Amino acid sequence: MTLYLTPIGRRARRMMNLADAQNWANMVESRVAFPIDIKEENDAFVISAMLPGIKAEDLEISVVNEVVSIKGEYQRERGDGEKYLLTELPSGRFCRTINLPDQLDSAKAEASMENGVLTLSIPKAEAARPKTIKVSVK
Repeated sequence: MTLYLTPIGRRARRMMNLADAQNWANMVESRVAFPIDIKEENDAFVISAMLPGIKAEDLEISVVNEVVSIKGEYQRERGDGEKYLLTELPSGRFCRTINLPDQLDSAKAEASMENGVLTLSIPKAEAARPKTIKVSVK
């Protein structure tokens, strides 16, 4: 398993010019990035995210129109006087915002966590679902 740390530097400055103030604030706070998969089904989107070590109660998931946000925080306790030779375990806040191509029905969204993998199933809004129209013959 690999977690990716996002560097704050030239790339971040370029992104700041593109992002609005709220998203930029989330990006600056977020030092931990996590891999996701997004699968589109006929009536829903399924998002899988690798978040090992995160408890379900430490996650905040929001769905607004076609935007899904996953926020949380890795909390690592390190004692004063402890000497580390290497620290690669993630710590700190994270936020991932995903723009999906269709409107979503947030009231019917479901989330589950198993073995460090978050799975979100978010149905498409009724207006965004494909419709089959029968042709009548006169």
